[in-house]
Amino acid sequence: MQKNNSPKDFIFGIRAIIEALRAGKEIDKLLIQQDLGKSVLMGELLELAKIHQIPTQRVPIFKLNKITAKNHQGAIAFLSQIDYVSFENILQSTFEKGETPLFLLLDSITDVRNLGAIARSAEGLGVHCLIVPEKNSAQINSDAIKTSAGALHHLPVARVKSLLQAVKYLQEAGLQVVACTEKATQNIYEIDFSIPTALVMGAEDTGIATPILKQCDKLAKIPMQGKVDSLNVSVSAGIVLYEVIRQRAE
Repeated sequence: MQKNNSPKDFIFGIRAIIEALRAGKEIDKLLIQQDLGKSVLMGELLELAKIHQIPTQRVPIFKLNKITAKNHQGAIAFLSQIDYVSFENILQSTFEKGETPLFLLLDSITDVRNLGAIARSAEGLGVHCLIVPEKNSAQINSDAIKTSAGALHHLPVARVKSLLQAVKYLQEAGLQVVACTEKATQNIYEIDFSIPTALVMGAEDTGIATPILKQCDKLAKIPMQGKVDSLNVSVSAGIVLYEVIRQRAE
C-alpha cells in the first residue's frame, strides 16, 4: 500500500519521534545512539518502540551524524514507505474470497535489490502476502521499491517478530509450508502446489534457519544441470512461483 512521503523521509529528535508514534506514523526502523545516557524521554521512546514492535538498533554517534548534521539528540527514525499488513487478516480474506492462498516468507534476505526483485515476481505471480521478519531483513526503502518496479506499493507485506511462529500459524490454518533449499531431496516439480501453500526462501549465503527448516512440511529444490549449483535468490523465487502458477492453471 503506497504512501506519499519522500523516499528519504526520516525524523530525528526524541520528542519528535515520540509524537510521530502517538500520531500513528508507521516507522520502519529506529536508530539510537549506543552510548546515550538514560532519560525519562528516552525510556518513553523505547517503551513506545517496543509496543509498536519497531526494530531498534544501537549505533555509534558518527552513523547518526552521517544521516543528518542537525541536533538529532541521539535518535533517528525512518518512516516506512508502505503500510504493513496483518498476514492473519490477509489469510482470512483470501479464504473468504474462495481463493487458494499463496504466501511467501523471506528469511534473512538483507539485500534490498533482491527483496525488490522478489516482490516484483511475487506481485506478478499472484502471491497474496509477503512476510518478512522485523530483524535481519532488508529495509523497504526507495531502492527496494524501485527494483520492485512499484510492486511493493501493491503487494501486501507483513512484518513479523518471528518467522517460525508465522510458519506454525500458517500450518495450523491449513497451509502446507514448503522450504526452497538445496538441502532437499525432492524437486519443485514433485510438490503439489495446487493446495494452500506458503513458500520459504532463504539468503544465498546462510540459507533458511535450521528451526524453520525443521518446522516446514516439505523441502524442495530447483533441479540444476550446469556446473554452478545455485541461483540468485530472486531468480529462484521467480522460478518456484511460476511452477505454482503453472500447476494451478492446469
